[in-house]
Amino acid sequence: MAQEEPRYQLVKDFILNGINAKQWKEHKRVPSENELVEMCKVSRMTARRALDELTEEGVLYRVQGRGTFVAPKKLHSPLLEIRNIAEEIQNRGSSYSNELILLQKESCPVHLLKHFSLNEGDEVYHSIMVHKEDGKPIQIEQRYVNPTAVPEYLKQDYKSITPNVYLSKVAPLTEAEHEIQAKEADPFMKVTLKLQELEPVLCIDRITWSDTTLVSYCQLYHPASRFSLTGRFKTKHQLTEL
Repeated sequence: MAQEEPRYQLVKDFILNGINAKQWKEHKRVPSENELVEMCKVSRMTARRALDELTEEGVLYRVQGRGTFVAPKKLHSPLLEIRNIAEEIQNRGSSYSNELILLQKESCPVHLLKHFSLNEGDEVYHSIMVHKEDGKPIQIEQRYVNPTAVPEYLKQDYKSITPNVYLSKVAPLTEAEHEIQAKEADPFMKVTLKLQELEPVLCIDRITWSDTTLVSYCQLYHPASRFSLTGRFKTKHQLTEL
């Protein structure tokens, strides 16, 4: 005899069905505990458990004093691969666009002098671009480029080609280093990425080389609620640690 589905699961299914049917869209409030008690004919404890589990699963999020809301679906990006974001977006069936905020030559920041093997006062190319999916900003790309390795960087039309694609053509990647961390968003990030209140950003610091030449130092900022990194690898050896 089939076991009857728990009451809290029925409430979860009710909410999930409403989300899938676009009854409650991203960032829209879902019914409260009291409303779910009336709508689903369950106890308040059952309604609370359903909301708690959906929040833990990342389907919903809470705002104190305002209620529970539908969380945006997270976009996935390969953890270790260097890929063209325009291609990633188009592969998801979405439209890609970008906004170039900055493109100029300037003195190399002090903290990058060692990376580029430069002296204080030496210049690098600096670009800031916002990448968008279906018109929504999903990534801020801040990039410092070695002028010796890529002398024509400032002359490109980045509406027709992304910096990543151009650099891959003129200075093919042979080595990369990543550092990934969550950071507090500054005012520019909050406005540009349309972040929720107190929402952090997920930052990828990426250094790339072509042969032995350091080509670029790049920082990629993503809304933490709308982005995740995935990775998979194989080994011929038995794994002893995770």
